Amino acid sequence: MPLEYLENTLHPYSSFCVMPIFALANAGVPLELSSLSDTVAIAVAVALIVGKPVGIVAFSWIAVRLGIAKLPSDLNWSIVFAGSFLAGIGFTMALFIDSLAFGDEGLNTAKMGILAGSTISGILGMGLLLRVLNADFREA
Repeated sequence: MPLEYLENTLHPYSSFCVMPIFALANAGVPLELSSLSDTVAIAVAVALIVGKPVGIVAFSWIAVRLGIAKLPSDLNWSIVFAGSFLAGIGFTMALFIDSLAFGDEGLNTAKMGILAGSTISGILGMGLLLRVLNADFREA
């Protein structure tokens, strides 16, 4: 089927190149590296990189300890910890919250913090998951 072949061939380019560029262009982020040293950008990035994983792991652990939830048998805490970093990729909701918090003042620096924090969170999450899952795969 020619249409399915074309769809399967273009999918990686569309998903990993066109869509991120489209999202970045629609976010209206002026790419100024000097904005990264602003305290707002640093705080937003740290919240995405550190705050989200800490919250996810802490509340997951509390839920398991209280008996509200149960950790699946094929999942361990190192996988939960590694996967929790992927929550920091939340670009859209972070933009919405920052626009409510900062209005027009400070929003561009917050956007740079979101962009940096999301990028670092994605790289950390993927790297840690690959490391943890490969270690688990080798042990099995």
